[in-house]
Amino acid sequence: MKLFKGFLTAIVLISASPNLKAEGDTTVVTVWMKAMLEAIRNEEGRPTIHARNLFHASVVLYDAWAVYDEKAETYLLGKTVHGVHSPYENPMLLNGMDLDSARNITMNYAIYRFLWDRFNQYSSKNRTIIPLDDLFDDLGFDRGFQSVDYQSGSPAALGNYIAQCMIDYSVQDGSNEDDQHQILHYQPVNPPIKPHLPGTKIQKPNRWQPISIREYIDKRGFEPDLLEWNVNVLQLNEDVFLSPEWGAVHPFSLNKDEASVYEREGFDYTVYNDPGDPPYLDLNTDSLDNASEQYKWGFLLVALWSAHHDPSDSVMIDISPGAIGPIGSLPENYSDYDKWYDIVNGGIKTKGHKVNPYTNKPYEPNVVPRGDYSRVIAEYWVDGVNTYTPPGHWIKLLHDVSYHPTCKKRWRGTGDVLSQLEWDVKAHLVMAGSLHDAAIAAWGAKGWYDYVRPISAIRLMAQKGQCSDKSLPNYHPAGLPIIKGKMEVVAENDPLAGKMLEHVGKMKMLSWQGPDLVQDQLTDVAGVGWILAENWWPYQRYSFVTPPFAGYISGHSTFSIAAADVLASVTGDPFFPEGLAEFTAKKNEFLIFEDGPSQDITLQWATYREAAEETCLSRVWGGIHPPADDIQGRIVGEKVAVSAIEFAEKYFEGAAE
Repeated sequence: MKLFKGFLTAIVLISASPNLKAEGDTTVVTVWMKAMLEAIRNEEGRPTIHARNLFHASVVLYDAWAVYDEKAETYLLGKTVHGVHSPYENPMLLNGMDLDSARNITMNYAIYRFLWDRFNQYSSKNRTIIPLDDLFDDLGFDRGFQSVDYQSGSPAALGNYIAQCMIDYSVQDGSNEDDQHQILHYQPVNPPIKPHLPGTKIQKPNRWQPISIREYIDKRGFEPDLLEWNVNVLQLNEDVFLSPEWGAVHPFSLNKDEASVYEREGFDYTVYNDPGDPPYLDLNTDSLDNASEQYKWGFLLVALWSAHHDPSDSVMIDISPGAIGPIGSLPENYSDYDKWYDIVNGGIKTKGHKVNPYTNKPYEPNVVPRGDYSRVIAEYWVDGVNTYTPPGHWIKLLHDVSYHPTCKKRWRGTGDVLSQLEWDVKAHLVMAGSLHDAAIAAWGAKGWYDYVRPISAIRLMAQKGQCSDKSLPNYHPAGLPIIKGKMEVVAENDPLAGKMLEHVGKMKMLSWQGPDLVQDQLTDVAGVGWILAENWWPYQRYSFVTPPFAGYISGHSTFSIAAADVLASVTGDPFFPEGLAEFTAKKNEFLIFEDGPSQDITLQWATYREAAEETCLSRVWGGIHPPADDIQGRIVGEKVAVSAIEFAEKYFEGAAE
């Protein structure tokens, strides 16, 4: 029964998409992108690598379409991109074949050959290659035809050749594909944190600390014939930083001349749209400077928000678009964050939409327990194991929007209505290109700034003691503040004092109590209570704790804002179709980390940006990012979207340089 609930929950997360009703026949683009998303779901959850995969697939499909178009320019075929030339001489002739038929053949062969080569490199190939083969067979194509002699007049050979061009380009794109994207230079500077033990042994408080987990449960998919999960239990020593050198990967639209390049230990780290330094903590002074105070404030907010995961605390909030709306401009300075985030109640102070612009009626209130909302969004937007990953989530959302009956398919909302195929090709190239650039920009910053995660920073401050009263024991300016009812000093008569009173004088906090209290996910809820602050845990499962890479900047924030802005731009409308998108998390079924939610919770968004902004906040409520990671990720995401759209449109108009 427990496995059955896990299966249901996983299916919810796999297909966690708003209830946008699609209609119409899918094109070769969406058929294969759907297949690719399923392959990603069966692979390791590596957002950088899958953002690259999605981008490369979109280029293959675009070039196989554009080579037949009188106006559009190809991106890779016949061009030199980042120093890699893909020859295309004496283009093939149709020899009387119908253009649409030839194009369809070329596109199918190109994407199949590319996906087969790409996913055959991964350990998941036994789960991904067979479905790709089956799809190609079902479409009536010949897997045995592998010629790349496009000058023979074969559309299939042209497809194979386009795939080969991308395969050749990929091994030279800076991602170290030949060595499975292994790290070349980066080394962590801190010893690993062991979250099942109190505190942290972090030595450099501003740098990332690997996680050492006693046991990692890696679920690789549900086996329907066996009615059980295919589960691998891996013994790990510590995390390996995912893609710390990803800034070196060739981008889609980002300008290399505008990137910052920093040298550390003989290696150059490339940072696009450089966000600048995050707040740093200086432990070598008796009084903290502004940056140190901002460091403390940001991680303190994460700790305080972790006390919001209690649906029985009687706190109710309205999460309808009538209450949560546009946020306006982002704060420019760290010192302004406290005016923007609500450190006490959670979330960001916004005004909702007065009416739905499509119905001209007010949005109905949607009042729910805050403790359910915070937990649901933390899990809905996590996009981890057995999901499409954050980039894939937005590709799926693009598909849902594109096939909604109200989507007119006028580029940027103006001009002629495009065919479904032309729309899909162009929209996927822009979306996947922006997601690829978002990964490069975000992980370029992550690799260089190598910034600490909340679990390390909060436990470090807890170990330092309290920072509120010099007359009390255990004082340190870098400690946690005493906040009555939220953060206090353990007294001798406190239940947390310990049998030998060994914890007296330490800091305690009101917080989600951690995964150790969840023995049965069907029935157990960790809940919120007083814990020793040195044992603080983010709202995550025991086998995950926190992502295996540095925090600054937030990948979720960068991906989501970039993708939301792309959707708003290409559709010419910031609102979801009909002004509302929803997703319902069913009572006692949706949550994985523990039982819940306590009632059905329907997430609602009026605009793409508001969905993205909820994504950003979900990572703060989930204990993964402080505000500095979030805001700077949003700012970079905005820039990425603009550059991706403008760059792609030059190819669409036949005006690429």
